[in-house]
Amino acid sequence: MKLTVWTYEGPPHVGAMRVATGMTGLHYVLHAPQGDTYADLLFTMIERRNHRPPVTYTTFQARDLGSDTAHLFKTACLDAYERFKPEAMIIGASCTAELIQDDPGGMSETLGLPIPMIPLDLPSYQRKENFGADETFFQICRHLARPVEKTARVSCNLIGPTALGFRHRDDITELTGLLMEMGIEVNVTAPMTASPSDIKRLGAAHFNVLMYPETGESACRWMERELGLPFTKIVPIGIGATRDFIAEVSKLAGIAPVLDESRLRMPWYSASVDSTYLTGKRVFLFGDGTHVAACARIARDEMGFDVIGMGCYNREQARMLRAVAKDFGVEALISDDYLEVERTIEALAPELILGTQMERHIGKRLGIPCAVISAPVHVQDFPARYSPQMGIEGANVIFDTWVHPLVMGLEEHLLHMFRDDFEFHDAAGASHHGGKAVARPPEVSAEAEVAEGRIFEEEKRGAFEIVWLPAAEKELKKIPFFVRGKARRNTEHYATERGVAEISVDTLYEAKAHYAR
Repeated sequence: MKLTVWTYEGPPHVGAMRVATGMTGLHYVLHAPQGDTYADLLFTMIERRNHRPPVTYTTFQARDLGSDTAHLFKTACLDAYERFKPEAMIIGASCTAELIQDDPGGMSETLGLPIPMIPLDLPSYQRKENFGADETFFQICRHLARPVEKTARVSCNLIGPTALGFRHRDDITELTGLLMEMGIEVNVTAPMTASPSDIKRLGAAHFNVLMYPETGESACRWMERELGLPFTKIVPIGIGATRDFIAEVSKLAGIAPVLDESRLRMPWYSASVDSTYLTGKRVFLFGDGTHVAACARIARDEMGFDVIGMGCYNREQARMLRAVAKDFGVEALISDDYLEVERTIEALAPELILGTQMERHIGKRLGIPCAVISAPVHVQDFPARYSPQMGIEGANVIFDTWVHPLVMGLEEHLLHMFRDDFEFHDAAGASHHGGKAVARPPEVSAEAEVAEGRIFEEEKRGAFEIVWLPAAEKELKKIPFFVRGKARRNTEHYATERGVAEISVDTLYEAKAHYAR
């Protein structure tokens, strides 16, 4: 654990909160000091949930450390049971409370409550949020799920969705519809929407659909071993993966595959002239391993992008992602340091970033368009509308999400190209806001602005080794904004190597030809 401005994952007890908040009839008693009680902010503000998370805190303070904090924990457990009457409780400690070693799991066993009390051992200083969710759901299944009679019709369980998950709510709806089209019923969806009673009948299904390996794989492996439930290995994100998923499900269910692709809206665009604008775009992907691996396939095979780099922040999926990256001919970046991710993006200079809300901020600083494909996400990535990532409609949503930043980038580039025009120069105001075109003041010429900018840049560097001539500066602005920085650096490096003090238009194009070889 380290102090940082941004973090891709919270501590593991946040993962446990995601499981508890997604379920019903389950309560989480968390041994935590005042200051660790931020669950309400996570789920009601960011995810915009209409009810508070089912979490009770002991909320001990500094003055309590000299007395019996164990008594505070026991009182909190008993009060939570009396108030909420849950079917089961999970018991854990926050990262700060872990240091005082009160053993909340052991204490809960002595209370004699008439419901399952499930202790969680989540090492806060070695593991993180996704591990916390995966381990919590595994322990719930291990304590509650037992072999039961199978359903009369072929059925499956949807495993892995949690509260605060990226589009989990809508992915459940999309997959349920796809399975119904094949005549397969959904027995239980868990953790999200499930109760402890539902967990007890997981074994009635014929197989499991593992939606998100980072939060459900441990439980699926346990159910395969203990309940005889095989599980799917393909995550249906993208057209190709959805087709492969349907084929995999049909084998597990022993029925013919069925997939209605009439809702798919990407083919018409792919056949259009406009689609050539997307072909060959250089993209970098970063997020959780599941979404990055799936989106890399979409980027290369369905959008015609050139994948120049990828990585993930959750080390539990590092081996899988390294194998995927090898297939793409790149080296996977496994890191939870956003500064390292930013340095990698800056060095690769992609034309599009597919990442998390962290990469969205990085893209803003570097002037590179970004589309969000993975948690962590912000409130804008929990839309009120139906917006899945999985299945046929998910493919439509992904297509829109990725294309729009590129199209907006093209629009901004065109505005930059015509910035000296009567209508589009900077002082004219935004045309789409109803502003009227204003003539550029005669004393402020384009050449003067360029010269002023050049002097500023030279002063900022503290030296006058390299001088950009006004015509070259003007020509540089015709280069798309998201690669302009790299073009400037390459040209200056080219000029420095050859002892050229003044960069002209010819120098700019000579450098371009040199680096294009």
